[in-house]
Amino acid sequence: MAVPSSLIETEIAHEQRYVDRVYERVEAMAAAARELAEEGHARGRIDDADGVKFDHFRRLFERDALVNHAQRRLARLNAEHSGLVFGRLDFSQEDQHGGETRYIGRLGVWDEEYDSLVIDWRAPAAAVFYRATPVEPMGVLRRRVLRSLGERVTGVEDDLLDPNAAPPDLPLVGDGALLSAVNAARGTTMRDIVATIQQEQDQAIRGPADGATLITGGPGTGKTVVALHRAAYLLYSNRRRFEAGGVLVIGPSAAFMHYIERVLPSLGEQSVTLRSLGELVDDTDATRRDPAVCAAVKGSLRMRTVLARAARDHVPGAPRDLRLYIGGRVFRLDSAQLDKIRLRILGRGAKRNNARGAAVRALLAAMWRQLGGTGSRAMEREDFEADVRDRREFREFIQGWWPALTPGDVLGWLADADRLGGYAAGVLTGKEAEQLGASWADRSGGWSVEDVALLDELRLLLGVPRYVVQQEPEWEPAELSTYAEREFGSRDRVARPADYDEYAHVLVDEAQDLSPMQWRMVGRRGQQASWTVVGDQAQSSWPDPTESQAAMDAALGAGPRHTYRLTTNYRNSAEIFAFAGAFIQTITPDADIPHAVRSTGHEPEHRVTGEPALPAAVGAAVSDLLSAVAGTVGVIAAEPRHRELIAASGGDPRVSVVTPLDCKGMEYDGVVVVEPAEISAESTMGPRILYVALTRATQRLITVGTLPKDVWLGL
Repeated sequence: MAVPSSLIETEIAHEQRYVDRVYERVEAMAAAARELAEEGHARGRIDDADGVKFDHFRRLFERDALVNHAQRRLARLNAEHSGLVFGRLDFSQEDQHGGETRYIGRLGVWDEEYDSLVIDWRAPAAAVFYRATPVEPMGVLRRRVLRSLGERVTGVEDDLLDPNAAPPDLPLVGDGALLSAVNAARGTTMRDIVATIQQEQDQAIRGPADGATLITGGPGTGKTVVALHRAAYLLYSNRRRFEAGGVLVIGPSAAFMHYIERVLPSLGEQSVTLRSLGELVDDTDATRRDPAVCAAVKGSLRMRTVLARAARDHVPGAPRDLRLYIGGRVFRLDSAQLDKIRLRILGRGAKRNNARGAAVRALLAAMWRQLGGTGSRAMEREDFEADVRDRREFREFIQGWWPALTPGDVLGWLADADRLGGYAAGVLTGKEAEQLGASWADRSGGWSVEDVALLDELRLLLGVPRYVVQQEPEWEPAELSTYAEREFGSRDRVARPADYDEYAHVLVDEAQDLSPMQWRMVGRRGQQASWTVVGDQAQSSWPDPTESQAAMDAALGAGPRHTYRLTTNYRNSAEIFAFAGAFIQTITPDADIPHAVRSTGHEPEHRVTGEPALPAAVGAAVSDLLSAVAGTVGVIAAEPRHRELIAASGGDPRVSVVTPLDCKGMEYDGVVVVEPAEISAESTMGPRILYVALTRATQRLITVGTLPKDVWLGL
């Protein structure tokens, strides 16, 4: 039965009055914070009672402390301003709460008497908002979600949880907040679900902070957004630990990181570091992906041996002998002697960039032995070594023979077929070495995502040069901004290097796709961390799950494991997921198949066309979807097709053309999957990657190809 518009307007007006009261209090809190900030600035200017200036640096410290505290509060109030109040709980009179009403929001707000106006969604008192169900109402009569635009309440959605205890005049509005949320159009960035978190999701969000929390589930179950809310919850529950050490969120691609980047700021958390797998090494921003067969070799742990051999090899173009004329005599070390010195030093486990001093000492010792064997007039060894060290020829030799090496320098050596053949001997097959060499022969596109883990391995093998001194900026108090102004002046509030390895918590999304070498790279970032690991094995693109699982276990360490399985698909319509689920079960009968909660009445559609007409057919499908859905449209196709498909799509800002790997974690209202057979046949894991592509759509799915559906579907 339709809800009378007068009732809706009455309930919205009632909630608006309460929300207005909350915002008035928030403005008072902001004013107090601004006054505190001004007091802090004044601390840097005032004199003490005796007219004697405070110590300059003490005043600056006091100023920073006060202003930092005030600016933190202002930053939270500003970040949470829009839609601050989103939930309401009405308890039964018979419940222990005695008919209490609680409002739930993005942060806690108190009135002048310190009575709660709004409970922070992460607080224990708010947990019932997410955990109460009709089966177990937990004393709640009605759960209400408030929809807002800025400070204005635009709608309410009610769930009646305990009909038997509800008074007959209890007003109820809407079809339920969850249904409204899952039917809403998608935008270009992921939204938080703070108002519609479900019970099983809330359990994962509030799970223990120690060890590793594993969040599993099929497509559309909200694994990613639940994990992000978990990061916000951990920061709320133990801010000192997790903000000081840092929280790192790792995703599969730059497109994915852009998609999720607003979720945590919308929850008031600005201190989290977001990086894709291609950004985990300093000065590297890789987006290109290697072909599947090449990626499988680069991701294998066998590459450790290949890279270790490379890190010990002589530098291309380096001098191959040392010849010095000292005191009328010629001192010479040939290539065999130099190689012996180099391998002896590095064979002891020394990191090359930290061992230049040892190399210099070994050269001097070898030359001293030559002097001692000539029968000439004795010299003091210290004098001899000082003489050699002062010689320009010797210093130039050292610079060329034992230079500071970057990981990119050494990985670049592997483009040389002869070098790579030597490093790979007995480790890789000839064909595998050939595939690697081809991938590095043309570096015009930069490093690939798969190369980044190899660069990080070389970073570990080479070490950081001790003789490279980084200049620290001079501290000039007269020009110094406050700590808060420095820290909160940008979106990435805490600046940490890409190879920072002291994070307090590491969140890994699409974990089923990480290669063993990538797990080693990720593991270094969380050597003392707790973990949140998100994945679904049925969506894996990695061909050897046993090797990857062992690498993951090594990265996570021996701490406790907490597993949460999400069982409900909120993304896909029942029609789309029935189609995709049936497909994956032909490949993986034991795939985790969640339950889709809604139906649209629109079955997936397959369109067959010839190869020359394929771009036009894709363009027509995109046009049809743009007319049918209010939000975004994704075109998923192999990368070589992208240029012509972008042109065929007409340049509409609602349309994104992505690869099957880069669509991981993404969702669109409408999806066009181009040449499904081509995606499926691309590698041994192709069918699983196609499954990912088929599960990106929330409303409509069209597949376009040159083959009939039965050929590639396998049903």
